[in-house]
Parts: sequence; structure tokens; C-alpha cells
Amino acid sequence: MMHPVDTLKTRLQSQAIMTGAKAQKNIFQMVRTVWASDGMRGFYRGISPGVTGSLATGATYFGVIESTKTWLEDANPNLSGHWSHFIAGAIGDTLGSFVYVPCEVMKQRMQVQGTQKSWASTAAKGSISQAHGTQMYGYYNGMFHAGCSIWRNHGLKGLYAGYWSTLARDVPFAGLMVTFYEALKELTEHGKTKYLPNSDLDVSNSFEGLVLGGLAGGFSAYLTTPLDVIKTRLQVQGSTSRYNGWLDAITKTWTSEGVHGLFKGSVPRIIWYIPASAFTFMAVEFLRDHFNDKVDTDARELGTLSIDARSKVEKTV
Repeated sequence: MMHPVDTLKTRLQSQAIMTGAKAQKNIFQMVRTVWASDGMRGFYRGISPGVTGSLATGATYFGVIESTKTWLEDANPNLSGHWSHFIAGAIGDTLGSFVYVPCEVMKQRMQVQGTQKSWASTAAKGSISQAHGTQMYGYYNGMFHAGCSIWRNHGLKGLYAGYWSTLARDVPFAGLMVTFYEALKELTEHGKTKYLPNSDLDVSNSFEGLVLGGLAGGFSAYLTTPLDVIKTRLQVQGSTSRYNGWLDAITKTWTSEGVHGLFKGSVPRIIWYIPASAFTFMAVEFLRDHFNDKVDTDARELGTLSIDARSKVEKTV
């Protein structure tokens, strides 16, 4: 649902590589540019690796976060509370990065390319900022073609381009999002107890997850935008080698574009993460409630069966 917004974010952040630091577009100009050159299809370039990466991240993130949090709190009671939430979120996201990062590299390169016609036109005009005589990379017809091409030209290093910068972005983001979410839940509960002690108002966990998850995602997305800008530029640059690593990318971006350059794409990033996080946490709370209800029901049924069986045995004896 939010992939077109992510495409705009990627294009806004990669302008320094594609067209140089001057005459960069804002979000509204970028919408018109993508629509004029590629139409609706341009907004959905890279959707396949995007979905694949999201599935892998979501599965590992929420698959291990509960068990990791419980283990941390049991092993070290001093880590209970926000620290355990932060560490659990960070570990969950780190595990997902092994699948997510190659998908992210493919997705972002496909996003900046648009359709084959627009990519060929951009290359022909020589508007791609790169070293003299260096070809950036060929056009990708799909996820499989992109993966094979990157592997053939750059090997495993190419598929994991910007890996450490991705972790530098995602580990704080994942930790902050869980921490913000749990803190907002505690704040909401405190507010109910203090200001509505005798109220019959009953808000479902799913709705609470929708609202608080969106806020947590928005806050975390904005705070980690500079890290996202650096990650995007390292993964998109290909053979141009405009930046020689994470620190070099930060230094050059700060020197040429200032603070504004480090927060490029912050608006579409926030717009993307608010509904994405909201729907994710709503689904998690919904499944958590229904799964727990089913477990409790099964346990009660099992207990009833045990009592009935024992009664029958005693009567027989």
C-alpha cells in the first residue's frame, strides 16, 4: 500500500547521485516527474523485492521479539522495562537483515530506474553523476534479473552494499519503535487510571495498537532519517563510488548539503511509517489477543476433560 511513498523517498534521497547536489526536487516536483516519465507503474518499481524483504523482516522481528524480551528480563532483571524492549527490537531486526538488505539493494535500484525508457533517457543525457567512463549499472527487468546482475558484477559484496549502514539505521529504529510503543502504552494506561478512573470506556487492544503503533513508527522514522539517507546513497551508487564508506558519505553530504541533506525524504519516510507501523501493531495485538484467547479456551477444555475423566475413574473404582 505504501510502496509509492517509499519510491518517492528513495528518489528524493538519491538525487545527489543521480543528478548532482544542485537543482534537487521537492516531494511535489518528484511526484510530477515520476508520473510524467513512468506513469503509475513508475511508483511501483521494486515492489517484488520490497514485499519479500518486508516479509522476512516482519517474521523475524515479531517472531523473536517476545521471547527475547522475556529471556532478557528473566536473565537480568535490571534490564526490565524500556531497555529490554530496545534490545529485543534490535535483535529481531538484526536477524531479518540477512534477507532484508539484498532485497533493499534490489528494490532501491529498481525504484530509481523507473521504466526502461526513462532510465535510457537519463543515461543518454548524461545526467547521472558518476566518474568519467564509468557505467552505473544496467537496467533491471525484475527482481531475479536484478539479483543475478548484481551478483555477476559485484558478487556478495554488491548484494550487501550498505549492510552496516542499514544496521546502523534499522537497529536504532527497531529499538526506538518498540520502546516508544511500550512507553505510549504505559502512558495511555496511566492516563486512563488518573483521568478516567470510573469510566466504562473500553478501547480494544487492536485500536490501541493502530494509534500508538502509528505514533511510535512516525517518531522513530524521523529520528533515524539521516541514517536512512546514508544507507540509500551507498546502496544506489553502484559502480560510481561517489562515497567511500559510511563516514565518507556523512561527511560529503554534510559538506555539500548541510542538515537539510541529511533529512532528505523525511516527510515521505514519516508518511510511509505511520500507517505501516499502525497496521502492523494493530495486527500483532489482534493476533495476540485471539491466540491467547484460544490458548486459554483450550486449557480450560483440557482441564474440564481431565476432571471428567478422573471422576469417571473414581466412580468405576
